[in-house]
Amino acid sequence: MSVRVAVIYYSATGNVHQLAKAVAEGAASRNAEVRLRRVHELAPDTAVDANPAWRAHVDSTKNEVEEATLEDLEWATAYAFGTPTRFGNVTSQLKQFIDLTGGLWQAGVFHNKPATSFTSAMNRHGGQESTILSMNNVLYHWGCVIVPPGYTDPLLFAAGGNPYGTSWASGGGETPDEATLEAARYQGRHLADIAERLRMS
Repeated sequence: MSVRVAVIYYSATGNVHQLAKAVAEGAASRNAEVRLRRVHELAPDTAVDANPAWRAHVDSTKNEVEEATLEDLEWATAYAFGTPTRFGNVTSQLKQFIDLTGGLWQAGVFHNKPATSFTSAMNRHGGQESTILSMNNVLYHWGCVIVPPGYTDPLLFAAGGNPYGTSWASGGGETPDEATLEAARYQGRHLADIAERLRMS
């Protein structure tokens, strides 16, 4: 049985979506089966329509990326979660999905499965690290094996050297650069490698 990685994310204007695709590519390069899944949008149309980039991203991905389900979590042997920062915390969209997992948690579905997190914010100090730490609080409760990128490859320094997880500061709306996408691919590879080691142990 091969490693099965669920890359589950929320993205408003597309930056986390790009990171998620890169994480998925990295895991797939290690011959893992990968499911790339977005969580359901909770914001009203009035909020989405007020930001053209948000509306464009919602429309472009609604038929491109399937919505995440609890079955995806049962299927996977490893997880990668992505979210923008919201005041240094996980978005309500991803949190709402996570809050539905109580039954799986009680059944021990998440126990000993490796998991990793990634994020994006507008500002370089806009809460990336605290957002990843907030996501990891869930993973502690689930009993997951948390897999940060750490400082395990020199390429991570070109992307800012965040040991917690890949992060991108969009500034004036810039999309992730190639160094950051390569760090995300590395994070996916690293997750798949650890998942394979755990599978073989």
